[in-house]
Amino acid sequence: MSKRLRMVDIIAHKKDGKEHLEEEIKFLVDGVKNKTIPDYQLSAWLMAVNIQGMSKKESAILTHEIAKSGEILDLSAIGDYIIDKHSTGGVGDKTTIILIPLLAAAGVPVAKLSGRGLGHTGGTIDKLESIPGFNTALNIDDFITTVKTHKCAIASQTSNLAPVDGILYALRDVTATVASIPLIASSVISKKIASGANVIVLDVKCGNGAFMKSVDDARVLSQTMVDIGQYLNRSIVSVITGMEQPLGNAVGNNLEVIESIETLKNKGPKDLTELCLYLGAISLVKANKVTTIREGKDVLAELLNNGKAFEQFKVMVKNQGGDVSYIDNPDKFPASKYKLKLNASKNGFIQEINAMEVGKLCKILGAGRETKEDPIDHAVGIVLNKKIGDEVEVNDLIATIHANAKEEGEATLELFSQSVIYSEFKITAPELIIDTIDH
Repeated sequence: MSKRLRMVDIIAHKKDGKEHLEEEIKFLVDGVKNKTIPDYQLSAWLMAVNIQGMSKKESAILTHEIAKSGEILDLSAIGDYIIDKHSTGGVGDKTTIILIPLLAAAGVPVAKLSGRGLGHTGGTIDKLESIPGFNTALNIDDFITTVKTHKCAIASQTSNLAPVDGILYALRDVTATVASIPLIASSVISKKIASGANVIVLDVKCGNGAFMKSVDDARVLSQTMVDIGQYLNRSIVSVITGMEQPLGNAVGNNLEVIESIETLKNKGPKDLTELCLYLGAISLVKANKVTTIREGKDVLAELLNNGKAFEQFKVMVKNQGGDVSYIDNPDKFPASKYKLKLNASKNGFIQEINAMEVGKLCKILGAGRETKEDPIDHAVGIVLNKKIGDEVEVNDLIATIHANAKEEGEATLELFSQSVIYSEFKITAPELIIDTIDH
């Protein structure tokens, strides 16, 4: 049947706003995989989708076909519920590091494949690799065995999963079509399906430090992904969360691991703890471990309080080759050479700490990368002492810049000081959990 199809006709159909037939989408994905469709035609199709959009059915079929373009993991031996939590990317977002051992301590096995950071957002794999010896390059058999034996593992994504997504994303990046909601949704969910998940909890970030800037856009993306899940018989729930300021206090690789350790000891920042408990509670509801979010939060809060979540994290670190002494004594993590203090310049309230700006400044310090091949510095970053809504007096410590190069540290301090906005009036902290979308 595919011999009768021509890519030029498929482009024209979408350009005219027509809904693709299933055979057209299969033809297109096969052509991407087999490299029989030239980039200029794929680019034209991507732009047509960006302008005309896709229906729920089209998006679901595209997602399914992209997932089938490579290996689909069979994790059924682990349990009936294979939970995967995915964040669309934010600044200071270390929830995965906390949530995976927390859920495992609650009796829910979690097999988590994560990525490296790119741009202004940090990657879970980069953060975990700041723990000496921690091995994220597990092969699939070891990955599954580890989860079956020790209830959780976090490993780096393999290129065998949804390879067509990687090809399409590279083209989207250079054709101004990254922001297409159906293409974002298909990219995210295809990789989750290929990873073997049947319960997917999404954390869709929204605000100046996120890809989705408005709540309305975040809702559309969330609903699209939930609809795809319903069509493909996957349980998907999307939580829209605020990213007007960094999550927690620490931004930077080993700084975020240290904050994760503190959170697992029930001594973490309030916002980070609150989000982990909420996302975890939803996961427990979906896995039929509890009946309500309130019950789930209570269960997880007790696991933080009694130390079982922290012990589960140590089990995971040890089992993946990491040096557990760093977890027991975080002071062992290498510290940056320079620590520059930013003090309040006036009395009042913190009105704005721009999350995007913090992420970009951390990249200047060396905590992030422009390309996947760039090296990163695990020790550098920014730690906040004050956040939006906090009252300050002149000379109160607002943040500490952790730098290994004096020039970059001083430049970061100056730029960061310019980005902090004060108000003489009391400011309400931005909303953290904005909405939850479920089918």
